[in-house]
Parts: sequence; structure tokens; C-alpha cells
Amino acid sequence: MNTNQSLQQRRLAAIPRGVGQIHQIYAERAENATVWDVEGREYLDFAGGIAVLNTGHLHPKVMAAVQAQLAKLTHTCFHVFGYEPYVALAEKINQRVPGDFEKKTLLVTTGAEAVENAIKIARAATGRQGVIAFTGAYHGRTHYTLSLTGKVVPYSAGMGLMPGGIYRAQYPNAVHGVSSDDAIASVERIFKNDAAPTDIAAIILEPVQGEGGFNVAPKDFLARLRALCDEHGIVLIADEVQTGAGRTGTFFAMEQLGVAADLTTFAKSIAGGFPLAGVCGRAEIMDAVAPGGLGGTYAGSPVSCAAALAVLEAFDDEKLLERAQAVGEILTSGLRAIGERHNSLVDVRNLGAMVAVELFEGGDLSKPAADLTAKVVAKARDKGLILLSCGTYYNVLRILVPLTVSDADLQRGLALIGECFDELA
Repeated sequence: MNTNQSLQQRRLAAIPRGVGQIHQIYAERAENATVWDVEGREYLDFAGGIAVLNTGHLHPKVMAAVQAQLAKLTHTCFHVFGYEPYVALAEKINQRVPGDFEKKTLLVTTGAEAVENAIKIARAATGRQGVIAFTGAYHGRTHYTLSLTGKVVPYSAGMGLMPGGIYRAQYPNAVHGVSSDDAIASVERIFKNDAAPTDIAAIILEPVQGEGGFNVAPKDFLARLRALCDEHGIVLIADEVQTGAGRTGTFFAMEQLGVAADLTTFAKSIAGGFPLAGVCGRAEIMDAVAPGGLGGTYAGSPVSCAAALAVLEAFDDEKLLERAQAVGEILTSGLRAIGERHNSLVDVRNLGAMVAVELFEGGDLSKPAADLTAKVVAKARDKGLILLSCGTYYNVLRILVPLTVSDADLQRGLALIGECFDELA
């Protein structure tokens, strides 16, 4: 019989240490917001596969669609034989991505691949090479996306310098003293000191930063960034890999933030746990790349496309966008109540069900509480609750629970988080 310990020993012998693993637990099965490990222990899943399971583990609609597709075909490579699920999904994504303009959608396999392709498309459309990204950004682990990602350790540590032509602006963050004015000024400094606007193909940002700490971009900042891009002919890319597929209470976060990007990347929860990602954007920009310049062997798998179509159906039938708002309200209210007892919980923030709490030692903003954050994650696991941490200073607890979670499980999870802080105080 497998145990967590025996599988961990096998893993250490067979898998490189660079493949991180937050919890030394090995899952056997799962349903909705619950996971059981190989030893039969039950866990409440507040991680959701890092924002991949907005519709929960094994959603019935998703599983039925996948099983039906498996009986037809699993792969042709879209470049060889097309298939209707790819076309149907592209049509539906074009309708859902914000922006009052004609759109087209490319499907790929991973979020990093989507970001890579968005940059390729922007460079082809503008004839320029430079890209501006932001502090605290996370855009992937491939070579180019590591350049866009604003965190060296652990993602690119020891790998040398990443590809050039990428410039780093400040992302607004009120808790850490960065205003919208500061952020826009940092973009203007790049234009003055590093690269002319006519050298910049794209500005890419997450409307709500994921790994960076669930920092929500202010509406005024996005409006000014949109104006800068329009003035200088720069493609604005919204990386909605983590925010997309309903996590924030609208299908894409930019719907709430008053600005439409030229290109939008998506992945993670779009296919309910099956690998699928894509880029959607202005038709004339998407068509800038010549035939054969986009795609990939497994890009837009028919099985994943079938799953994604079922995810869209589930969102509509089960009113999961409304549910995301309700989940966010329950979680933020509960976390703030814990914060009334523990001053280390300085800032509880969210957009819909994308919820985080930032911890500082004794409430001192100069002392990010990375150790306390790690201890809460570990203690919660011991109590049967799976949490994740994030943030530039490793001091943010983030919650990405499936939107299909019950209210009872939400309250149980909040009670366990409260117990962790009570015991660690």
C-alpha cells in the first residue's frame, strides 16, 4: 500500500528537486472541494490546483463532456484535421472577452505558452521588439516568460540572465506605498531612459496579480495605461491566466476594471482541470502572424475543448459568476473577523473569489511576516485544510477555493484558519 512517506521517497529518487511541491501529500481521489490522500485522509481544498478548479474537482458536466469526446477522437492536431469543438470554443471566447471590436482566438496548451504567443503576435503586429512588464508579475516558467516574471527566486535563480528587451515598471500597491501616479511615472521613465515608445511592442500586466500577492490594478491606473498604449501604438496585453474563467466574479477581470485590452491570455480554470490555454484579441492584431506561425502539436486538444465548453455551460446554468461574488464576500468577512483578533492580518483584499490576506509582524508594515505565513500554511494542512502562500515577500495567504464549494465548507475552512492564528499567536 502506498503512503505519503513512501511516495515522497520515490519522488525524491525519481524527480528533480527543481519541481516544487508545497504539501508532501499524494492525492488518491477528489470531488468538488474535497481531496482524499492515498492514506484515506480528507482535505478541504482551498487551493483549487492553483486556480484551475473554479468548477471543482470532477464537475459532472465537464466529466460527461470529456467522456463523450473520448468516444469520438482524442487527437488529430488541429493543423492536420480541424474539429468543431475548437471552432465552437473560439467563437464563445470571442463573445466573452471584453472589448467592443471584432476578435479572434488562438488555443494552445499552457498559460506560459499563451503569454509567449501573445508577445509573438504583438511583435508581428507592431514590428517592434520591446516589452514592458511589472514588478511582482508572474507570467510563466518558459525562458521568455521568466523575463517577464518579476521574481528571480525561485523561478530563474541560477539560470543566468534571461532574454533582453524587457523593461520593468512598478505595479500599483497601496500597502507597499506605490500609487498609480508612481506606476505611470515608472513607465514614463522607461520611455525616457531605456526605450522609446516606438521600440515597445507591448505592455503586459495581470489585472489582479497572482504570485505577486493578489494586488488589484486600480481603475485609474488601467485607464491611464490604456491611454499611453493608444497614444504610442503599443499593444496592451491582459494576462488573465489566473483571473479568468470567472474567478473574480466576471468571466474576465477586466470587465470590472473599465478597460479592454488588445490581447487577453487565459488558461487554468478554462477547461476544468484539463490542459488548455489561449490568446484572444483584436482580429487585425491576431491576424498579423502569417499562416503556420501559430499553433502546436497539442494546441487546442479536442478533449480539453470539450471540457471548456462544458465549463462555460456550467457557469451559465449554475450562475457561478454570482457565486464567485458570494464566495468572496463570505471569505473576506470571515478573514476580517479573524483580523480583529490578530493584528498580523493587515490587509484582506479580493476581487470576487480571488481572496488574499497579507501578514506583517505585529501589524508593522516594515516587517512582512513570511515565517508566520509559512507556519499557517503548515498548520492548516495538519488540520485538513490546503492553503497557498504568495507575494513578493512570501507573506500573503491566498485562497482559490472552487466556486462550487458549499457555504458549510467555507465556514469550516475559515474556522480552521482562525484556529491556526489563535494557536500561533
